[in-house]
Amino acid sequence: MKKETISKIIAGIIIVILLIILGIVGNILYNTYKDYEADKNYQELNSKVSLEETTPKEKVIDNPIDFKSLQKTNKEVFAWLYVPGTKVDYPLLQSEERDDYYLHKDIYGNYSYSGSIYAEYCNRTEMTDRVTVLYGHNMINGSMFATLHKFEDEDFFEKHKYFYIYTPERKLTYEIVSAHNYDDRHIMNSFNFSENKVFKDYLKMIQNPRSSVKNVRKTLDHKLTVKDRVVTLSTCLNSGQGRFLVQGVLIKNELTE
Repeated sequence: MKKETISKIIAGIIIVILLIILGIVGNILYNTYKDYEADKNYQELNSKVSLEETTPKEKVIDNPIDFKSLQKTNKEVFAWLYVPGTKVDYPLLQSEERDDYYLHKDIYGNYSYSGSIYAEYCNRTEMTDRVTVLYGHNMINGSMFATLHKFEDEDFFEKHKYFYIYTPERKLTYEIVSAHNYDDRHIMNSFNFSENKVFKDYLKMIQNPRSSVKNVRKTLDHKLTVKDRVVTLSTCLNSGQGRFLVQGVLIKNELTE
């Protein structure tokens, strides 16, 4: 084979490799821009509400969330989640189309790698299930559920006892029972929470997780029973294998105006 032909082949291979590299870099830059744009949109939404860390004893008069405007933007917004000390301050969505719709969709229905915070269809949007699981990505830029990993720090965990969910009619206060690593099991598909024994075992688990990475509330406001309602905030581990869960139990249910 002539040297000229070999050179042309090598040059062709180099061009193909460069095109592949450019394609990969372009895709990364595009996704980064879209994530930035999505995070900016959520920050604009956040600027329209006024949420401050409160104790469960304070009386709530007004609902700080403008659900009428939010639901005009997207009728599938059913609540708002606020976790003090973190960046978690987002609307909650549930798709009627498919469970993973908001995995990579923002509140406007646009593609976004960071997606939205959402519940699957097996959970009721009234937050009345024994266990409700809310999902969010562990984003490198700190958006969505990434800052839940702050609860891995014992000092932070001890200082931040509550998170809050607002619905159009209610303010729900949850005491954080524990934060811990977990496996990849789909919680709602793996446990039949309609059975008291199953739910009791889950309550025992969240108070004593089988994980080397965990923080557990030493003194709770009340003893957990089968009458309780638990919200599980679920995101990826930094390793990419397994889940990091923040477990909260409902301790106050207030009517808002």
